[in-house]
Amino acid sequence: MVAAQDGPRITMTSIAREAGVSVPTVSRVLNGRSDVAPDTRERVEELLRRHGYRRRVNRTQEPAGLIDLVFNDLDSPWAVEIIRGVEDVGHAACVGTVVSAIHRRPTATRQWLRNVQARNTDGVILVTSDVQSPLHAELRRINVPTVVVDPAGVPGHEVPTVGAANWSGALAATEHLISLGHRRIGFIAGPRTLVCSRTRLDGYRAALEASEIAVDPQLIVQGDFYHESGFKGAAELLSLANAPTAIFASSDQMALGGYEAVRQRGLRVPDDLSIIGFDDLPEVRWSSPPLTTVRQPLSDMGALAARTLLRLAGGERIESLRFELPTQLVVRDSTGPLKV
Repeated sequence: MVAAQDGPRITMTSIAREAGVSVPTVSRVLNGRSDVAPDTRERVEELLRRHGYRRRVNRTQEPAGLIDLVFNDLDSPWAVEIIRGVEDVGHAACVGTVVSAIHRRPTATRQWLRNVQARNTDGVILVTSDVQSPLHAELRRINVPTVVVDPAGVPGHEVPTVGAANWSGALAATEHLISLGHRRIGFIAGPRTLVCSRTRLDGYRAALEASEIAVDPQLIVQGDFYHESGFKGAAELLSLANAPTAIFASSDQMALGGYEAVRQRGLRVPDDLSIIGFDDLPEVRWSSPPLTTVRQPLSDMGALAARTLLRLAGGERIESLRFELPTQLVVRDSTGPLKV
């Protein structure tokens, strides 16, 4: 881990002097009070950001007992599994968890940063975040330990990241379908901006190429990990003149969306189309039929991120900045042999 560089200590007094306001005014801004004129608030906040002011700049003081867990969105059972892992570790360490969603909006991000400074968090776990983003620069500036789960972009050299073996998981999923005799295998991809999406696509391609099956661009459609895109992607694939006999959806939610596309065409899974997903969310074992999928250890990823963050907050050095947990193929009833 690269330690933050120490500089001249920035105090509320120095911020107040530079902003031309009183120290109580700076305190009111830090505490999110409404009794501050908008232009004054903006001026003070800009100085706080510029100087990287934090109430507690000495990491040897008592920890705050709080970690921040931040998502772009919270409308997925995938997020719930991450939260469960983080909270399990936090509970055992007597540390609270503050869960936030910033919805990719700059205003929400700025407000969240203000809140982080105000509550003096021990550290931040960011999920599917671009580690090269301005948000990371701000967290480094204010000396807040940070861990990223499933980074969106290529990881930097100073931020610990936790992910899963997406390539080998996708390889195993595609090989499973090939072993059942399938050669026309459709693929519903996740968001292009995410490393995990691109890696799963690479694993799918690698399995086909290893079996000397040509990669057909028509069989690869774009999704976003959510049900509706899985429904649309499967419908598009099933509309092809030479439709696939199996579909690998790179998330469980998209796979379940594919179920509905199959049903609406009067077809059945797996009799007419085999479908495999990725994640192994709790709900998929209760789907009809139960979904074959790749188990991604989401709760374990959250727990490892939390343990790593608490070590950073305690001043420990981390042996590695890249953690990749294994995935596992879980065969259920949604995949079956190719019927000639």
